[in-house]
Amino acid sequence: MREEPREGHTVGRAVSAARVRDAARRDARSFGRAARAVWRGPGRERELLVQSLKAAAAALLAWLVAQVWLGDPMALMAPWVALVLVQATVYSSLVQGARQFTAMCIGALVASGAQAVTGDTTGALALSVPVLVLLSNWPRFGDQGIYAATTAVFTIATGTVSAVAVGHRLGQAALGAVIGVAVNALVLPPVHLRDVRKNLAALARETGEVLRAVAGDLREGEWDAQTAARRLDASVRLGRRVEALRSARGWSKESLRLTSGVLRALHRVPAGAVPPEEEDERFARVTGHVTALTRTLAVAADEDRTPAAPDAEVLRCYAELLELIGDTCRAEADRLLDAGARTDPLLDERTDRVMRDLHTRLQDGLREHAGQGAARTTVLGTLLLQAENLWADLDPGARDDDDHQARDACR
Repeated sequence: MREEPREGHTVGRAVSAARVRDAARRDARSFGRAARAVWRGPGRERELLVQSLKAAAAALLAWLVAQVWLGDPMALMAPWVALVLVQATVYSSLVQGARQFTAMCIGALVASGAQAVTGDTTGALALSVPVLVLLSNWPRFGDQGIYAATTAVFTIATGTVSAVAVGHRLGQAALGAVIGVAVNALVLPPVHLRDVRKNLAALARETGEVLRAVAGDLREGEWDAQTAARRLDASVRLGRRVEALRSARGWSKESLRLTSGVLRALHRVPAGAVPPEEEDERFARVTGHVTALTRTLAVAADEDRTPAAPDAEVLRCYAELLELIGDTCRAEADRLLDAGARTDPLLDERTDRVMRDLHTRLQDGLREHAGQGAARTTVLGTLLLQAENLWADLDPGARDDDDHQARDACR
């Protein structure tokens, strides 16, 4: 009876130790991958390393200026502020610096007033800190509001509550802010353009993978409610990729603010490297068409719904069309990642010819389904419409040709 708890405890410790070892191995592998990425060339990992080194350098420089050159025996505020203000962009450094300095001024003034009223360190802390912590939640402070409370604690705990001492500390904070912003702006200014291209290429590639996966299921006749739900989830995940792309675009725009052409030239990625914003909207429409397409197939696979799936032969033809569109998406991804990549000059022509042939066969199938009932016709017509939308957004030339054909038919 007494041995069982010991055995259970031993097993539990062994399991915990195994989990710790696994976590340590994962962390070591992650660190190794990051180190290799830094060594290979420009990327997020190298940018993170540069920003970390810049923050450390700004803190050291602020310490040297405040403690060595100005002779301040308690030069703490300057390196502290300089370290924090080496932000991801020059614009955010300025904005965060203004917010932080304002919060620190308020904290120092409130702490001084609380000390004057109470005349006691504990009483001053009890009077000022709750108010400042509450004030730190003010949206205009962003995530810098907490510095009001920490500055008050630092001011009261060190006994520096006189007007001269408080002004001296705020002067140190201003010195650190100037050094932090200057280092961030002048030493390899952060310009985040590469993430836009990577996210856009990843969106194009994942869109092509979803379309090819749907095409494979339709060709093999394995389309059921479970498969439909899985592909629909995959298409919904493309929406999150679109949000990531828009976030990267926002960072790109912000990183170009307040950086002159000279400062941009110091960065290894030129401003022209970012794809035009119209590409974002184009692939956002493409992902919307993919989501609508998979949702239509999911409805057709649901036995409790009225719409019925088209014939297997027509679905196989549709699968060929989706596969070609998926290949086009992957080609777009390759083009985005390597603008100088050489491609087969006849590839687009052959693809366009095959897609037109498949499109014609699907329209013939649609006319045949019209005589078999409205349910099948509705599904196939919706699928064909989504494929046409995809084709038009991925190949604007095809859309122009269709417009010319339509005008010729009306004459």
